[in-house]
Amino acid sequence: QVQLVESGGGSVQAGGSLTLSCATSGYTYDSVNSRIGWFRQAPGKEREGVAATYSLGGSKYYADSVRGRFTISQDKAKNRVYLLMSALKPEDTAIYYCAAGDRYGGAWYLQNDYDYWGQGTQVTVSS
Repeated sequence: QVQLVESGGGSVQAGGSLTLSCATSGYTYDSVNSRIGWFRQAPGKEREGVAATYSLGGSKYYADSVRGRFTISQDKAKNRVYLLMSALKPEDTAIYYCAAGDRYGGAWYLQNDYDYWGQGTQVTVSS
């Protein structure tokens, strides 16, 4: 059974940093399409893709709104994926989710192309 558990959320002032962690279990990274993504959902808004990393090729993708401020990384030995968030803004406030998927042809930013989800962790950025 695949499980994903996020941690590391919290409250921070604008300009600060947080690192989110996604611990995975039961998920195998043996497909060229295997990817872990981070999504977020702010109050009253739809869930949006933030970043993703492809396990075998190492490709990384970012939403325009976070590129240059967020960094996604993976530690396969620890079965963890991290999201380092710096220069945080109030508009980054949201519940952050990690997700896993391996669908052929799937787009990293589409939540429907992921099969497994964590429960989410709250990030609050105050001005």
